[in-house]
Amino acid sequence: MKPTKADLNIYPWGSERRFNSYSSYFRDRWGARVQKVSIDAGFTCPNRDGSKSFGGCTYCRNDAFNPSYCHPSKSVTEQIREGIKFHKWRYNEAVSYLAYFQAYSNTYAPLENLKKLYEEALSYPDVVGLIIGTRPDCVDEEKLHYFKDLSKKCYLAIEYGIESCYNKTLKRINRGHTFEDAVSAIESTSSLGINTGAHFIFGLPGETREEMLAQVDFISDLPIKTVKFHQLQIMKGTPMEIEFRNNPEDFELFEWEEYLDFFISFLERLNPAIVVERFTGEAPPRFLSGEGWGKKRTDQIVNIVEKRLEELNTWQGRLYKDKRQK
Repeated sequence: MKPTKADLNIYPWGSERRFNSYSSYFRDRWGARVQKVSIDAGFTCPNRDGSKSFGGCTYCRNDAFNPSYCHPSKSVTEQIREGIKFHKWRYNEAVSYLAYFQAYSNTYAPLENLKKLYEEALSYPDVVGLIIGTRPDCVDEEKLHYFKDLSKKCYLAIEYGIESCYNKTLKRINRGHTFEDAVSAIESTSSLGINTGAHFIFGLPGETREEMLAQVDFISDLPIKTVKFHQLQIMKGTPMEIEFRNNPEDFELFEWEEYLDFFISFLERLNPAIVVERFTGEAPPRFLSGEGWGKKRTDQIVNIVEKRLEELNTWQGRLYKDKRQK
């Protein structure tokens, strides 16, 4: 049953939606749709270039998620121009844009080099802020204080790829950092008043469903503003594809209905103060090793999840227990 206006107080984020929605978060801030425009600025990662390891994360295939207009051969300005043109065709209601430095580790360079890229993006008309995707081991005090100053002039968010709360998993997928590294980076970033996000993957090798669900307590305790969740997708041409072929018993991949039930159980336990950006990942079928979930698109999945939440009369954080109140 859909809540009435009188029921809105049961949802701490002040919305009729049964989860703390990313799109609503931005509409509340700007009063209209704000669209992210992805940028590939040609970065790499310390587990790719030999600084920590080679080969990158075993599941990673960035071109499966990069929009067609993203390519490091183009300038930041060119990518933003083409991205806005694409999104105006697809989402005509957007009035402002956020430059999303997405591919690989977008703080993995000297600060002076980073400033040029970020400031070029911010100089583009209608770009009102930056979202910067990176790793916990690719920030330092100098960069964080620059971000603190920048966040006073525009919207700024730092999104950390964490992927798992378990060090055994992080080692197995060749991340090159620990969960403790991630916690430290998140706490340092958030303490400076910078919007901080995190990304996690469900279904990584060696993890049971019980372990995946138990991560909700660790995540709920993090000082993050936003979070993304993806189901594991096995990509063609990755080391994980070979690992899955050789040891399929080590993987607990989700069928769609299984994931729906799992994610709602997870969402019920998640801190309601955390804004949920994504429930799932979506890659073009040509990149997938296997059938995936058919033709379900992200917006369809959101509708299905919301309908199931209504059917069960549940919502994000219904079973959340704030440790500070014990």
